Amino acid sequence: MTAPPQRTLRLAGIDIGTLTCRLLIADVPHGAPLRELRSDRRILRLGEGVDQTKRLSLAAMDRVIHCLQEWRTVINSCHVEATSVVATSAVRDAANRDEFLKRVQREAGFEVQIITGDEEARRTLLGIRSGLPPSMADILALDIGGGSIEFILDRPGQKPVIQSIDIGVVRLCERVLHHDPPTAEELQQAREWVTQETKAAVANMGDYRQVTFVGTAGTITSLAAMAQKLPTYDPARIHNYRLRLETIRELEQILLSRTKTERVGLPGLEKNREEVIAAGAIIIRTIMETLDQKECLVSDLGLREGVLIDLAMQIEDRRARKHE
Repeated sequence: MTAPPQRTLRLAGIDIGTLTCRLLIADVPHGAPLRELRSDRRILRLGEGVDQTKRLSLAAMDRVIHCLQEWRTVINSCHVEATSVVATSAVRDAANRDEFLKRVQREAGFEVQIITGDEEARRTLLGIRSGLPPSMADILALDIGGGSIEFILDRPGQKPVIQSIDIGVVRLCERVLHHDPPTAEELQQAREWVTQETKAAVANMGDYRQVTFVGTAGTITSLAAMAQKLPTYDPARIHNYRLRLETIRELEQILLSRTKTERVGLPGLEKNREEVIAAGAIIIRTIMETLDQKECLVSDLGLREGVLIDLAMQIEDRRARKHE
């Protein structure tokens, strides 16, 4: 029996991150770019304190579940065919994750899949690749999250090389950057930690220097917005922006010369990112210096787009098997 012709799927995806929760509802045509219908992102800090306590706090769970209840209504109004909800570092690390998953199921009606760092990287790569020209062959992608960082070396025809490390903007703030702004000693400690983990992550990647260095997620897109002093976030101005190392150094200096309160209102800086953006600037600067990368191609597409692309592939695969 021949498989039916592929058609456009209307899908919803939610990424429950350590710092940020993201929603994307889009039409996914077979073999063509996503067409976004609705999107939202909120900095909810689900992973607050998890690095020390290994537990999700009641207040943090409440914040996320309240948001998911709102998004359930939005998703229902869009009449989607399927929804995929994933959770990353904070939920992976939390001893009380089952309590959180049961509450999400009971109070918001979502089944949540906890994905590993490698699986997070695989889906992030799907999202990034969907926004790059096919002619861009070899890439080293970087995804800086709240609780983890993924390095993904992708060369067409070869299996991607993935390394996930347990450093992120929330984790770095909670473990090292205790003063506001950080002290010189804290900065040195942070840089040494990031340098050490970065060297270990790329040790077995072979020659990554002649590839295109691509960055995704909130730290990198926020710095791209700040570099352009954007009054409001504009994906078209962010996506494929070339963020130079010298610009990151300048922005890092501006951020570290201010307290988090004094960072409020800086052009391009997303509200509620004032505390963690300094940690993010330290991380991306240190990684680029360690890897001898002079610029980063910014991708506004990442895990949440990859979640939808992956879901569409699963649905199409099931249909094809059904008609074999």
